[in-house]
Amino acid sequence: MAASEKGTQGVQKVTVNMVSDVVCPWCIVGYQRLQEAIKTLDNIEVDIKFHPFELNPNMPAEGQNLREHIMEKYGISEQQSVENRARLVQAGEELGFAFNFNDDSRMQNTFKAHQLIHFAAQNDLEEAMKLSLFNAYFTDGKDVNDLGVLIELAEAVGLDKAETEAVIKNEKYAQVVREEETLWMQRGIQSVPTFVIGNQGVAGAQEPATLAAFISQAASQQ
Repeated sequence: MAASEKGTQGVQKVTVNMVSDVVCPWCIVGYQRLQEAIKTLDNIEVDIKFHPFELNPNMPAEGQNLREHIMEKYGISEQQSVENRARLVQAGEELGFAFNFNDDSRMQNTFKAHQLIHFAAQNDLEEAMKLSLFNAYFTDGKDVNDLGVLIELAEAVGLDKAETEAVIKNEKYAQVVREEETLWMQRGIQSVPTFVIGNQGVAGAQEPATLAAFISQAASQQ
């Protein structure tokens, strides 16, 4: 599920498989905390691989009001929703990421976005594409299910406009994304973010020290 190997000059390489969704706020928090963890590691090189997970695979194309959706899905009150947003905003600020929630924020379908990330990975632009989608959704309030938005974001990270449009319209990677989503669910992943580090599954947006410890353990078990 994840790989570790010893590189040249004593540098150990550890692969972190991150299963996540681009409309999952704790996923970007988890990613940022992972980056903080990596900064503390000595002689360990971390390779992050992203894997798809849809929080709401049946979300209609037009999406749903975010607060309404969260209250319905998790059975919480409006006040609890407000408090949850405040915690996320604070967590983001501590990590240099801006959550710009408002009353019109919408939960969106992310199947096209995951196909775009897979396409970007074929061009060694997976991480840039993933981060661009996180920023577009949470910071800029863009519709990451909109074809025009996806093409614009893809161009900005260096993907070809015409090829991107064709990939999304023709659903070139739809089947492979579905298969990968199914694979990770069969491996027991039911919530995101989940980090698979070595032979350990680490659920949730863990603190940097916790993630660093798992990475160090994976490196030591080579």
